[in-house]
Amino acid sequence: MQLLWRHQLLILALGGIVLFANLGGARLWDRDEPRNAGCAAEMLGRGDWVVPWFNGELRPHKPVLLYWLIMASYALFGVNELGARFPSALLALGTALATYHIGRRLFNARAGLWAAVILCSALMFDVVARAATPDSTLIFCCTAAILVYVLGAFPRQEPGTVEGDCPDFRGEVRENGTVPFHPYFPTAWPVVALMYALMGLATLAKGPVGFVLPTAVIGMFLLVVRLPVREADPSLPAWRRWLAACLRPFGPRHFLATCWSMRPVTAILAIAAVALPWYVWVGIRTNGAWLEGFFLTHHLHRATQSMEGHSGPIVYYVFALMLGFLPWSLFAGPTLLGAARRIRRADPWRPGLIFAACWLGVYVGVFSLARTKLPNYITPAYPAAGLLTACYVYHLSRGTALSSRRWAGFGATAMGVMGLAVLVGMPVAASIFLPGKEWLGAVGLILLAGAAASWTLFRRERLQAATCVYAAAALTFATVLFGFAAPKADENRVELQLLDTIAARSPDARILTYGPLEPSWTFYAGQPIPVLPTSDPAELAAELTRTADTYLITTEERYETLQPDLPPELTVLDRRPRFLRPGQMVLVGQYGPGTWIEPRVAARPSHQPERGQSAFSH
Repeated sequence: MQLLWRHQLLILALGGIVLFANLGGARLWDRDEPRNAGCAAEMLGRGDWVVPWFNGELRPHKPVLLYWLIMASYALFGVNELGARFPSALLALGTALATYHIGRRLFNARAGLWAAVILCSALMFDVVARAATPDSTLIFCCTAAILVYVLGAFPRQEPGTVEGDCPDFRGEVRENGTVPFHPYFPTAWPVVALMYALMGLATLAKGPVGFVLPTAVIGMFLLVVRLPVREADPSLPAWRRWLAACLRPFGPRHFLATCWSMRPVTAILAIAAVALPWYVWVGIRTNGAWLEGFFLTHHLHRATQSMEGHSGPIVYYVFALMLGFLPWSLFAGPTLLGAARRIRRADPWRPGLIFAACWLGVYVGVFSLARTKLPNYITPAYPAAGLLTACYVYHLSRGTALSSRRWAGFGATAMGVMGLAVLVGMPVAASIFLPGKEWLGAVGLILLAGAAASWTLFRRERLQAATCVYAAAALTFATVLFGFAAPKADENRVELQLLDTIAARSPDARILTYGPLEPSWTFYAGQPIPVLPTSDPAELAAELTRTADTYLITTEERYETLQPDLPPELTVLDRRPRFLRPGQMVLVGQYGPGTWIEPRVAARPSHQPERGQSAFSH
């Protein structure tokens, strides 16, 4: 029990440093963060906890759970970056703890600890954990549901295994090497209801994927482990035996029996009790407009066609996982090899490895079939990747890995190459996109130092010390990258200073845009910013001269095409370079005192809402 509390405190300490370090240091990143944060602020200002709004328009992109969490966070921290991101970071820390307890039940406590540490230092997990997006909420709800399933379905192991003192718990194995049948599904109705209720929360976080995919993970696992043992016909060709083995779990009788054993009636009632009231309520309040936009546009269309240019090949998510799970994906080879060997040899960790493999495989497989592809779509499977990697790292640290130790040296070397790429590549990229921030490439030295130290320790057979050094380097790199380097890069977003210019001239200004509209402008302006649909200079001039405190934000190219036909009192009041894009943004308004404000050091817009006040409350 003492070891359990020590492990949890260690996860809270390490995860807290990585996930909360300077969490509000950088301004909200376009485009999703300010949309979600602004939607919560606008709902709070309206006093409306049902219908999502952003920029004065209905927002059918995501359900309401994230907005509720951010609105509650605003009450604590104010309408600012920390308030918007705090729920994601807190739930990510909860995901790490849930992953630890899943690992404890599937394997042992030390493997669970490794899984939590690996998860907290995986780059893509940290991205979504420190962002005001619904991904962290979805990951937590799905992982919590799977934790309830694992605790209710997998038998407790011996005390030595739970405490992590036994490296190879053998459990009960038949003489022929097979493991006795186990139903692997909770028998207690309250446990099943709680599991599906958590999936209902996930449905409030991001829609049907919140219950469809976790249910598919559990179902796939049951289809595999409950399949009766049957010898393949040796007279058949190898490809036919392989195909028959793949299709056997989906035999009609076996498939239907497995589905019914998962208590579908309880699933429907529990999920509906949690999620359905809000979906019905928002449908009534919007006359079905929100439901149509969410289910047709942002679900059906995303699955059947590429939206917003987010497409990719069928293997897109293999590469996305390899990049997003860095630096631990550098051990992907020995991780998969070791898992496959332990599954084939009826290892006592076999059921847990099969479950983690099903968890990862379902998410990667399903989203690979969808036409719209984004790297964050498979992040709910990152705990599974952490569990699989933790099994390899745990055995590696104890000298019981089922693969050559050369793999460990390769992983350390690859981390060094990754550090060298950051050290050399970041200054080159910064010279183009972040002038003056070339020195940020120095964060690559963390990986180089960690790689050198861990490689040396691997060579000296000090395996436990080597894996700990590797983990320390990964955690330190993630902390410095997101807590220090990202806010420094944010200082180059000087286009937001156009809002400072407006605030200095007229605190109650009316702001319009012609051309691009970044959601961050709406959030930091504290008001909806309409997009002018016309390119007629006369109509634009009429809008801009309606009142003296009306301003237009547009690109320099668009202004040059309009300028000859605009009245002389409309002129450029300020201009700023675009962030990570070529060209400049210009501010157009009527000439008057304080027409031009000299550029100054990048800073947050000075007209942010007061602490605890909604940006849209006025």
